[in-house]
Amino acid sequence: MKLAVKQEQKDGLRRNEQKWSTTLMDAGWTALPSIILEKQDALGLDAIDVNILMQVARHWWFSDNPPHPSKATIARCIGISTSTVRRHVARMESERLIERVARRHPKTGGQDTNVYRFEGLIKEVTPYAEEAIAERTRRQAADQERRKRRRPRLVVTNSGTEDEKNRA
Repeated sequence: MKLAVKQEQKDGLRRNEQKWSTTLMDAGWTALPSIILEKQDALGLDAIDVNILMQVARHWWFSDNPPHPSKATIARCIGISTSTVRRHVARMESERLIERVARRHPKTGGQDTNVYRFEGLIKEVTPYAEEAIAERTRRQAADQERRKRRRPRLVVTNSGTEDEKNRA
């Protein structure tokens, strides 16, 4: 079972390499559920919010090690000011989509970059994901049912008309 999953993951990466090129994929990639992009308006996210989420997500490699990029790093990558990042993060935090957790530098005890958690966003977007999955399942079932339906057979007979039968 594990082997099949690994092969499936490998095939998925190959598909991405076919789309984007091996060079681009080797440079790194970020996973972000499509439903977040599809429902960004319903979630109250603007383009800068989504870009910030993507920048934070690119630093999140393991579920047990939340990302902690600096606001300056995020701002530099997007091409906006640190204060704009701070405002957008504060708003997303007030809407409970993300959570900032302060960190202290181990040697100096001073403030270090914040840790970002996505539990609120995950909770908020899950109903949309469930709805999308249910819709896809309904569409697949309808497609399968349509393919199963028997089509009426067209029967062609060469019996001719009544006049032709009488002449014979």
